[in-house]
Amino acid sequence: MNKTFASIMSVLLLLVLSACGKNAYALAEDSSLPCAADSKTLVVYFSATGSTKRIAHVIAEETGGDLFVLEPVNPYSSEDLDWTADGSRVNLEHDDESLRSIELVSTSVENWDSYDTVFIGYPIWWGIAAWPVNEFIASNDFSGKTVIPFCTSISSGIGESATLLSEMAGTGNWQDGQRFSSSTSDSEITEWLSTLNY
Repeated sequence: MNKTFASIMSVLLLLVLSACGKNAYALAEDSSLPCAADSKTLVVYFSATGSTKRIAHVIAEETGGDLFVLEPVNPYSSEDLDWTADGSRVNLEHDDESLRSIELVSTSVENWDSYDTVFIGYPIWWGIAAWPVNEFIASNDFSGKTVIPFCTSISSGIGESATLLSEMAGTGNWQDGQRFSSSTSDSEITEWLSTLNY
């Protein structure tokens, strides 16, 4: 009887663990799964063209973290993102800081207090973090959390982007960030993760 009960419990535990996997995609299909509540790592990102999204997904896979996508209420089109075109949305926003307050679909993360480590990813725009991340940073309290920025860029480095975000947040233990190119391999991302102390 006891052996049978133990076997059943083992099978149930395996089912829950396999459902959660390394991230919380399962949570979207079945909110009863305890994945997000059990996870201690969150990967937050805004991606304009898909490069930052790819990096974020690798980080989530390798760390077992949950993903949180920063989605502008008014999404950027490819024309909006064309920085070579006079009058494009990003150019107008760059030239007029009052236009950089980008409303997001959500800045509220379920079980926010349960996360110890938060990765924050973004593309570099004119040497700084793409401004759609600003509302998320300003809307959350990072006290007691290790915050690890990462960015994507064709040629620019991470610059002062991480420092400026940490100043905006005012809380949290912000670590040095990392810049990736669109051609960065998964193994390079994994190697970087292995150097972190969090």
